Amino acid sequence: MAGRIRAYPWHDTELGEPAGWPEVLRTLVSVMLGANQPMFIVWGPAQRVLYNDQYVSILQGHHPDALGHSFLEVWSEIAEDLRPLVEDAYAGIPSHTDDIMLMMERNGYPEETHFAYSYTPVRRQDGKVEGFFCACIETTGPVMAERALRNSEARNRQILDSAIDYAIIATSREGLVTRWNAGAERILGWTEAEMCNQPVDRFFTPEDQTADRPRTEMQLALDTGVGPDERWHQRKSGERFWANGEMTPLKSDDGEVVGFVKVLRDRTEQRLADEALRQSEAELAAANAKLEQSVAATAAERDRLWETSPDLLLVTDFEGTIQRVNPAWTELLGYTSDELIGHSIDEFVLSDDAKITGEALVQARVEVLAPLENRYRHKDGSTRWFAWVARPADQAIYATGRHITDDKVAQETLQRTEEQLRQSQKVEAIGQLTGGVAHDFNNLLTVIRGSVDLLRRPGVSDERRVRYIDAIADTADRATKLTGQLLAFARRQSLKPEVFDVGESVRAVSDMVRTLTGARIKVAIRLPEQPCHIDADRSQFDTAIVNMAVNARDAMDGEGELTISVNTVSRMPAIRTHPAIAGQFVTIALADTGSGIAADKIDQIFEPFFTTKGIGEGTGLGLSQVFGFAKQSGGDIFAESREGQGSTFTLYLPQVVGQERDRQTGGTDETFPTGEGASVLVVEDNADVGMFATQALTELGYETVLAMDATKALAELAARASHYNVVFSDVMMPGMSGVELGQEIARLYPTLPVVLTSGYSEVLAQTGTHGFELLNKPYSIDELSRILKKVLRHA
Repeated sequence: MAGRIRAYPWHDTELGEPAGWPEVLRTLVSVMLGANQPMFIVWGPAQRVLYNDQYVSILQGHHPDALGHSFLEVWSEIAEDLRPLVEDAYAGIPSHTDDIMLMMERNGYPEETHFAYSYTPVRRQDGKVEGFFCACIETTGPVMAERALRNSEARNRQILDSAIDYAIIATSREGLVTRWNAGAERILGWTEAEMCNQPVDRFFTPEDQTADRPRTEMQLALDTGVGPDERWHQRKSGERFWANGEMTPLKSDDGEVVGFVKVLRDRTEQRLADEALRQSEAELAAANAKLEQSVAATAAERDRLWETSPDLLLVTDFEGTIQRVNPAWTELLGYTSDELIGHSIDEFVLSDDAKITGEALVQARVEVLAPLENRYRHKDGSTRWFAWVARPADQAIYATGRHITDDKVAQETLQRTEEQLRQSQKVEAIGQLTGGVAHDFNNLLTVIRGSVDLLRRPGVSDERRVRYIDAIADTADRATKLTGQLLAFARRQSLKPEVFDVGESVRAVSDMVRTLTGARIKVAIRLPEQPCHIDADRSQFDTAIVNMAVNARDAMDGEGELTISVNTVSRMPAIRTHPAIAGQFVTIALADTGSGIAADKIDQIFEPFFTTKGIGEGTGLGLSQVFGFAKQSGGDIFAESREGQGSTFTLYLPQVVGQERDRQTGGTDETFPTGEGASVLVVEDNADVGMFATQALTELGYETVLAMDATKALAELAARASHYNVVFSDVMMPGMSGVELGQEIARLYPTLPVVLTSGYSEVLAQTGTHGFELLNKPYSIDELSRILKKVLRHA
């Protein structure tokens, strides 16, 4: 194809001579011609096609005329299927699929074909899409082969299931069931789902199980090719039946024995007929005495089964009146048969279980009872648990109850043990959190204390003084970020939710992500065409994306691929110990090609201060912030990883229906605007913080009065409310909180604005600010002045 491309009259097209082609086009052509798989390039407004030798087999009759012609004209028979893909590519949207079905003209008639392909838009230096590059592989052969295999398996299954007079069972070499046809379900009673991976011993009689008859048949099958089987077997109901059949080895294509096939046919009727015939012949010889002896023996055997059963055996009428019970009732519940027969079963069932027992009685009148567990009162007043199966017959209900009290007690003990373990893990997590907080804050306090000591030394130059002050300010900012991450993890952060489109927010933050990850990491953004709105704190959302991206960057050691995808789902899967939740969710998935996470570490990665990085390379709070933000926003985060193959973190957030609200943008107030004599009532129970606030406001030109709690503040307002222009109150105070104070002021003095401040408040984290402006601690003088100026301007 290289020769054909060189010889093509490109000067007659808008592309011109190849020497004048863009560098990116020449490079792509070189890569395409050197590749061993089918590739083609579509270029220019006319969408002209260039392709390599491997693509010729796909073109077939379209070659060689396809070279240089319009892509959709070349594939005119499937143009409508390809047009959306071409339009997306020219719009800058890549596409990929592992299987697309196309009806192509081949050998003179339409033929079904299958391909795996990827369309990659190619841009000029100015960012405009000039064409696209495609690498594709025809998968028609494998797809058709797989379809034929599925059809063959379905036919084989249909054949097996049609043989309903035969139980056909396949097992592993160990005798565990792998296939179970419809005939097996009809004859034996168990479904395939119930018997899959169960031993074939289950349908052998207890005596044959004790004699290890199943293993004997398997060994005979291995030694002689067939293990004959003609004996009594047992159905799911416990009923015995006579069957004849055989067991043969199941071999793989290379002749290796991989299991066994057992075929059974119910020959009970024939067996009974033969026995009846023999009995008739015996009766002719031994007369009625022999028959009576046989009947007596049968009755005695039945009675022994009834008398010796460890389970409760019960016969009731359709109203629940007890007609017959076995001795196990006396052994397990203490009642004699005379105390039971003629009484309603409800008299012995705990009142809390009366409803489900009544419903079970109604069901057992017409069909086999679904498994039922209920509690009975022992004659001594204690409680016993039983699991029941039952079915109707001859205008009566026959039921069997297994004693499961010990199982229930063991289950409750296990649950208590698990709860104690969870409490222990909580205590351990608190200890880890406390140690981590102490470590990081001691580092920050060391910088602050050292800078203060240096400032106190005589003769400190102005340059060094500024440097020490900046160090204190920077350390305070880092402490603020650390407490913010801790509050986010604890889900106690005061969020500012707003409705916004996740796709647009991810698009906006993508440039920052690319900057943080570096040039050696390829970042791919995949966004849906339709908006996906959530109601959450946009700033915390962006922070969560950045934290996950930085975590992925570090896992890839600065080189690899990071894919950020946004999608919608109709349910949130079960995550950790939480069940699945139905509903509309927006998912934001970050997939990296990094080192992955060890299986024994995957459950620890969201714990605060847990990190696999070296000392000084991370705080261990990044994923904790993501976890806290997700949970506080009504969602969750799910991590999938295989060590050495990368990780995928998927953030689930509830989707909302609504329009995006523009962010509120404040004015460009000057730094440290003056108070111009406005009067502020400061409410703060901490004397040091109150003194700082009043001194700062005085420096800015405000008049201030400090009240140490909400009661004193209300008393001050009652005396001269008209004197104050704004109230600035802490949230967490003894007695009445700042929120309650603000609500009372709004009721009594509707025109007097209130600004709240807090470093942490569970009330704010759970219910919001109730419409009041909020200034988070720690705050700077600049931030304090700006928020007061804002509320005074709107008052």
